[in-house]
Amino acid sequence: MLGAFPLFMIAVPGGIAVIFVLWRERRIFGAQDKMHTERVRGKLPTTSRTRLQAWSGTCAWLTLLIALAGCGPFSSNSDAPAKPITPLTLPTRTATPAASATSTASTASSADWTTYHRDNARTGYVANAADAHQLTPAWNMHLDGAVYAEPLVVNEHVIVATEGNSLYSLDARTGQVQWHTNFGSPVPLSTLPCGNIDPLGITGTPVYDPATNLVFAVAEVSGPAHILVGVNANTGQVQVRRVADPAGMETAPHQQRSALALSNGMVYIAYGGLFGDCGNYHGWVVASRTDGQGSLLFYQVPTTREGGIWAAPGPAIDSTGRLFVSVGNGEATQGDWDHSDSVLRLSPTLQLEDGFAPTQWQQDNATDADLGSMGPVLLPGGWVYADGKSALGYLLRADALGGVGGQAQVISICSSYGGAATVGSQMFLPCTDGLRQVLLGPDHRLTQGWHASGQVSGSPIVGGHTVYSLDPNGTLYALNSQTGTVVTTISVDSTSRFATPTLFGNQVFVGTMTGIVAVTIS
Repeated sequence: MLGAFPLFMIAVPGGIAVIFVLWRERRIFGAQDKMHTERVRGKLPTTSRTRLQAWSGTCAWLTLLIALAGCGPFSSNSDAPAKPITPLTLPTRTATPAASATSTASTASSADWTTYHRDNARTGYVANAADAHQLTPAWNMHLDGAVYAEPLVVNEHVIVATEGNSLYSLDARTGQVQWHTNFGSPVPLSTLPCGNIDPLGITGTPVYDPATNLVFAVAEVSGPAHILVGVNANTGQVQVRRVADPAGMETAPHQQRSALALSNGMVYIAYGGLFGDCGNYHGWVVASRTDGQGSLLFYQVPTTREGGIWAAPGPAIDSTGRLFVSVGNGEATQGDWDHSDSVLRLSPTLQLEDGFAPTQWQQDNATDADLGSMGPVLLPGGWVYADGKSALGYLLRADALGGVGGQAQVISICSSYGGAATVGSQMFLPCTDGLRQVLLGPDHRLTQGWHASGQVSGSPIVGGHTVYSLDPNGTLYALNSQTGTVVTTISVDSTSRFATPTLFGNQVFVGTMTGIVAVTIS
């Protein structure tokens, strides 16, 4: 840990302490010196893996100043009823609510799109949006890298993250760049043990905090290291910057693909592995205060290896602040459940509370048929829906997820990748064989509705009675939400597999492999 080294070095002559701390800080943060802003405009929980990472980079510099001043050393399968998992007592660790960062608080408009699929439940739904009859091009802006993250909209400005390690703010109506902040060189694929994004910069969807007026993102820089940044939404100036890698995590095989989430003054960051499942990676969820101060909280999925949290939506958060995450396949194919191939519920302080895994989790691990490819879907009435690669969908109780095989219902639906959209008890699933409507009835049973053609498979959003989804070739579809009928289409550009649109007024924004495209709805 960063802060541990200065503690041991204070007792030695001040010159050595100064050299060591300077070297340590330079190694981790050196890539960030290039940062600039251009202003244009199971056992559940047998062993809690929740730990505290003391000492941020700020604290290390404080230690350096004390050393320079000559101070002394510190001290320091069936419709089986769900069965609640017997919880074990966890050590209580509380996170101090975040103090306001130095930027001025802002009031987000109700039309703003401040996180993946618009809200913490990841519904992707705008009730009062006008329905689409025609889609026409508005503008197309090439940026400094591919856009894998969903664009955000804050106060009529589109916030875009790129694999070039940049955040951009663009005028929503014209596409004119308002500001551009770069966080240093992204990581070349040739320096990583595996993967399929080259270069690797900002992949996970950022999140906006109206209380601090900061946009948060995680940039991958040479080292490699994952850096949490918070920039002023009006100016692009960096006001929060810290290493977001938990202590003990081997950074090279880990990728931050999932969307960031924000709740109660904390930014939540999920990690999984690189494409190819190489190296000693695990699933992690990390939490930082929005002011960038204090300790990091984190939870590690207790697999021997693998079990990443990589689905594009990231954590879904309910009204009480509980996090629900989908976990991918783990290394284990026998023995006790290791919390891989699962849906886990974490407390706001990242203590493991509950979990679910299919009865056949060992086989899922062996055949790469796990639940990790789609984020959990939060439904009215305290229900959670989980789906993934195996084509089986599971209805779970949010308050008692069920342990191994304890689902309320299992139904054969489809293999899903990305994030679903919901309108009340209706779900629209990103199935690989075409978008599907699935309904949760008043009898708490899942039934299937319409099924779109196979090429319409992207993570959907809904505006009014129109569903918007992409195909792998970069065509944006507008479908009737009640019938699945295609109303209109438009070709936007080549997109990533997990691209999902953003809706703002009469516009749709789509991140592409070269930048961002705006489409007008009429």
